[in-house]
Amino acid sequence: MIILTILCWVALIAFIGLSVKKFMDYGKLPQHGRQDLYPIPLESDEKFRYGGSYMEEDKWYEKERQHNLKRELIDMFEEMLFIKKLFIHQNKFWWLSYSLHLGMYAAIAWSVLCLIGAFVPAGVFSTIIIVLTTLAGIVAGVLMTVGAIGLLCKRLFVREFKSYTTPQEYFNLVILLATSAFGLLNWLGDMTFDFGRNIAHAMFTFQSLEVFYPEGVPAVLVLFILCLAFISVYIPLTKLSHYVGKYYTFHKVIWDNAPNMPGSKIEANIIAASQKPKDPNALKWSAPHENGPVEAEMPVQK
Repeated sequence: MIILTILCWVALIAFIGLSVKKFMDYGKLPQHGRQDLYPIPLESDEKFRYGGSYMEEDKWYEKERQHNLKRELIDMFEEMLFIKKLFIHQNKFWWLSYSLHLGMYAAIAWSVLCLIGAFVPAGVFSTIIIVLTTLAGIVAGVLMTVGAIGLLCKRLFVREFKSYTTPQEYFNLVILLATSAFGLLNWLGDMTFDFGRNIAHAMFTFQSLEVFYPEGVPAVLVLFILCLAFISVYIPLTKLSHYVGKYYTFHKVIWDNAPNMPGSKIEANIIAASQKPKDPNALKWSAPHENGPVEAEMPVQK
């Protein structure tokens, strides 16, 4: 079944390529709308503490702006590693989302460890890699399964979430659940995740998986590979690719407090956008004011 090896390569290349393309597409979007909501981590520690900004200073436009890179990195990693804002605003459901995300982080670690373990010669280091791979695989499978089931239940039975959940969002959780479930089923018959190292070895030596499974690749492993390949291509094409959008959301919208000064790049972007002809094929707002001013209706007196 060399086709499975080829499929794994196609999925990996597609994931990287589509993610890069989406990142570049975001970068080509028009000038964003400013928020100017403070505090933001770019400001100095003192100003961040009380929610101030450089604009408080006399003749701030003549001074060099200072960026607090340390606080920016802290804030960024708190959001990436712990989903901090969800914990603050919806901590009742935070553990479900965090379980799914932490499981996906563990799955990435598992993949890297499988690749390392596939080519490390037998010895103490190899044993350590196998132990770490096993721990990462169990954590990934359990947390992703628990998180996906929990979020499915939340969207199915909690009214305020059920009312706006789309079929695609249900599908997203189902495919994540299927991938983690098939991973756990493979683990039940392979307690040290040899199948992960076999996949990595087959990929990077361009061999068929049948080298490791002379009697035929197990059906449950084929299903796992198919799910993994599908989701690798699917994620960058859907809203699951918010790992790309978050960079622009934070750095280019929420945290961006760069002034629009005469001759600045911001001014040039705004002028260019205002002069660009409207695309007749672009998506349009459905609001009634899109086609011109709307006269207010007077209430009927009874």
